[in-house]
Amino acid sequence: MQIWVDADACPAAIKEILYRAANRARVRVTLVANQSLRIPASPYIRFTQVGPGLDVADRRIVELLEEGDLVVTADIPLAAATIDKNAHALNPRGELYTKDNIRERLSMRNFMDELRGSGVATGGPAVLSQRDRQAFANALDSFLAKVNL
Repeated sequence: MQIWVDADACPAAIKEILYRAANRARVRVTLVANQSLRIPASPYIRFTQVGPGLDVADRRIVELLEEGDLVVTADIPLAAATIDKNAHALNPRGELYTKDNIRERLSMRNFMDELRGSGVATGGPAVLSQRDRQAFANALDSFLAKVNL
């Protein structure tokens, strides 16, 4: 089992939590992004840079992930593809996507996309709070405990 990170949009605070977890649990964390990233020196942390373009990093993650892996992403279509491959998806606010909730999230995402396409200002996501960071850390720890790492 390894952790894949949709790193282009992943908040720095969440990456830091993942770096600490990688070393503590001795689990591989691979960040995938279009742009170069600085990562700490660790045998458990890797970085894969992909070419430019829409969803290139997402496609690479889906291509490489295996059943049981964890993907950290706020991207709903990537989370859905992850679940379709019998892997797990966790968003940076600590919500674990499941077969039970991903279709609803995908429908809501598509609805909001249609609203934006018709000119309705929908706003963006709220700033990541300390509470969100703690929820993510707790969800990650819980997940890692379940897989006995």
